[in-house]
Amino acid sequence: MKKKLRIAFFDTKPYDRRWFELLARDDSFKEFDFVFSFFEAKLTKETAALTRDHDVACIFVNDRLDADVADILAANKVELVALRCAGYNNVDLEAVWERIHVVRVPAYSPHAVAEHALSLLMTLTRRIHTAYNRTRDGNFALSGLVGRDLFGKTVGVIGTGKIGKIFARIMSGFGMKVLLDDLYPDTEFAASLGASYVSREELFRSSDVISLHCPLTPENRYLVNEDSIAKMKTGVVIINTGRGGLIDTRALVEGLKDGKIGGAGLDVYEEEEHYFFEDWSLAPIKDDLLARLLQFPNVVLTSHQAFLTEEALSEIARVTLENIKRWALSQEPENEICYHCTRLGGALSCSREVTGQCWTKAGVKEEGMYEKSDKSDALYVTEQGDLPVCTRSFDPESHRFSDEDGPCLDGEG
Repeated sequence: MKKKLRIAFFDTKPYDRRWFELLARDDSFKEFDFVFSFFEAKLTKETAALTRDHDVACIFVNDRLDADVADILAANKVELVALRCAGYNNVDLEAVWERIHVVRVPAYSPHAVAEHALSLLMTLTRRIHTAYNRTRDGNFALSGLVGRDLFGKTVGVIGTGKIGKIFARIMSGFGMKVLLDDLYPDTEFAASLGASYVSREELFRSSDVISLHCPLTPENRYLVNEDSIAKMKTGVVIINTGRGGLIDTRALVEGLKDGKIGGAGLDVYEEEEHYFFEDWSLAPIKDDLLARLLQFPNVVLTSHQAFLTEEALSEIARVTLENIKRWALSQEPENEICYHCTRLGGALSCSREVTGQCWTKAGVKEEGMYEKSDKSDALYVTEQGDLPVCTRSFDPESHRFSDEDGPCLDGEG
């Protein structure tokens, strides 16, 4: 008999429905009777009640899983939240710890995002967007369309996870000098390209193009700001397909106005939650910064579509359903997020590195290894040395707590 699983999808579009309904019929999920509820609304405190009578909530980048929402989901007996994305900066880690398991899709199609970053760059440097609009109006003049070669220029890539590495390879293929910046340099990769890891200050000073491919953390919010822009070359082109909060938009606008920044290709925006993925063509844009960005002829802004390829959508659906399947079968949740239990939850050590699970229901423990915390049902190590100290950080790619820590066992090192 098939196991019925009721899943509430939030912030969904027709392409989500298409791929999830298609993959649900795959033989790898034949033991399940998936019952999908697709909601266009984002997950908020006001919409969380829609999870009633569902086993799982499936959310996207602009849904909010904060403490209020977690309380409602827990009251509705939702035990799993499945993210249809890699980043989880929209999840309150403390609020879900020990109450709701959260899984993600750590990688779907890094090529899709890297290729989109290239598309933004090429559009800007060769003024494709301007030429397209002109020729549609019958204007075939070339004045104002002078571009720049990429060959021989210097590109700075901040963040060398899967996406950053693919983008760096592409740029190397254009004959560009490649500078890299990451907390954990992959010197073997750099050597394979003839690239160099440098300090962020040097990258800012030397790059003609700067592309951001790092996750958003408290430490690197607004890494592009007034001070860092002042260090950059005049005419620098900035590409951001990572997270909007990596750039201080006010500083970006000022840099564009005074000509310090020669162009910006953006697939993300720090206040995108209200506008992106929706049709606002018949309504005024009330966000003054967003409206100002749209007025610059040297800004190309897309609405968080870098991931949007058939290959990526298929992989997102497959991995998400696989994550749900593993949870339903009580298997180790391979793609569960790190709750930073040692940093935020008061745990002494990371149980996942030994047991494969971040936490379990109260009373499920290995005799003599754990003790129950006074404040919760979490399982804590009785002595600091019993398990390796958790070294995960807010960086979903690096999984380290500080520069001195070694890699943990979850995901990429």
